[in-house]
Amino acid sequence: MSVECAPATPAEHTTPTAPTTPAGRDDHLPVPVTGWGRTAPSAALLVRPRTPEEAVAAVRRCGGRGTIARGLGRAYGDAAQNAGGAVLDMTSLDRIRTIDAEDGVVVCDAGVSLHRLMEVLLPLGWFVPVTPGTRYVTVGGAVCADIHGKNHHVSGSFSRHVLSLTLLTADGEVRTVTPGTELFDATTGGMGLTGVVLSAALRLHPVQTSLMAVDTERAADLDDLMARLTTGDDRYRYSVAWIDLLARGAATGRAVLSRGEHAPLDALPARARRRPLEFRPRQLPSAPGLIPGGLLGRPSVSVFNELWYRRAPRARRGRLQSIPAFFHPLDGVPHWNRVYGRDGFVQYQFVVGHGQEEALREVVRRVARRGCPSFLAVLKRFGEGDPGWLSFPLRGWTLALDVPAGLPGLGTFLDGLDEVVADAGGRVYLAKDSRLRPELLTVMYPGLDRFRALRARLDPRGVFVSDLARRLSL
Repeated sequence: MSVECAPATPAEHTTPTAPTTPAGRDDHLPVPVTGWGRTAPSAALLVRPRTPEEAVAAVRRCGGRGTIARGLGRAYGDAAQNAGGAVLDMTSLDRIRTIDAEDGVVVCDAGVSLHRLMEVLLPLGWFVPVTPGTRYVTVGGAVCADIHGKNHHVSGSFSRHVLSLTLLTADGEVRTVTPGTELFDATTGGMGLTGVVLSAALRLHPVQTSLMAVDTERAADLDDLMARLTTGDDRYRYSVAWIDLLARGAATGRAVLSRGEHAPLDALPARARRRPLEFRPRQLPSAPGLIPGGLLGRPSVSVFNELWYRRAPRARRGRLQSIPAFFHPLDGVPHWNRVYGRDGFVQYQFVVGHGQEEALREVVRRVARRGCPSFLAVLKRFGEGDPGWLSFPLRGWTLALDVPAGLPGLGTFLDGLDEVVADAGGRVYLAKDSRLRPELLTVMYPGLDRFRALRARLDPRGVFVSDLARRLSL
């Protein structure tokens, strides 16, 4: 059975910042554009194409500073910024084209959000194959960042589930791109620098309900946590651990580990079985626009971390949770990034391979000694790496942490962590980066030379460019 869908209604979380202008008009002045971390804004002309044809026209007439596509603005750093040039806001290309409800395949525009896909697909018994910590990302953004989730050890990154995509390249042509080709491997994880993703065909994951069956347990320290992940992860589709990075001594790296599966119908209580695929996320009031910079200082985060760890059960099995509660708890607070104050925040995420656990321990020890006030720190275990030349995951351990951008000496401190990661053969995640030194990029991403060579052939005039690309010489 194939289903055709109308365009989406506006999402609760839309691309931040300022007014946009339709494609074909340039009578608006540049406006500040920033990433989700709210650091290093730059001014660009925002253009909102409403059709693929308008996107083609916008690319063909972009000026000397080029253009870059932007979705819902959830890249933490400067990947969707373009100082002095144009930024294509793709959120108006938001049509779900077709759904094959028997085989589990959806074809949709690049501006469709994962939130919208869940709204439409869950009642049909299908779930997105990969979701990060927010559902307010577009399909185009998911492809270009090759996003990963709690199920990478089982399902890999988003690109593994893309059957084909249409890509608007620098010459103004629209190409169909399929897995196994150079252009596909350069685009998935390529941060929008090979072209503008216009649409994609995705293979979905079947589910019986919209609830998760979740097991939770506490780990006493980092080694205890890694042992639990290593011995138990293969029994679960989804796995993630919250880490207290302010704990020191014997408690260094103590954590709360949550692992889950999509709940089968017979696991639901009788009342919930009446509407087993219902998807109705709840939202709290939006975070206020002005919050004191010291709200997330070390004392307050230390108290939060202590309470969070203590309130977690030592071991609990099979608790039913909603999809938003398990996958996207912060989505319930619109504009939660404001809690870091005017300076914004940096999310630092890296991965190191199996056999490099000492590098992970060293990073955790350094963060704990430094007293970085991070209340949002998560550890996951990756499976096999993905084919994208700039895809982030490799088989091993990934740690992500948020820290206030105004923390004294933060740049120097993170530079030191970069050295530890690079020496261990690891890498940082470009979709979250805002400050990596370019000389480390070649060490971290062995496919970088191939990416640069293909980009030079495909886009010799530098039509597609971003602040990230300029900073790192991508």
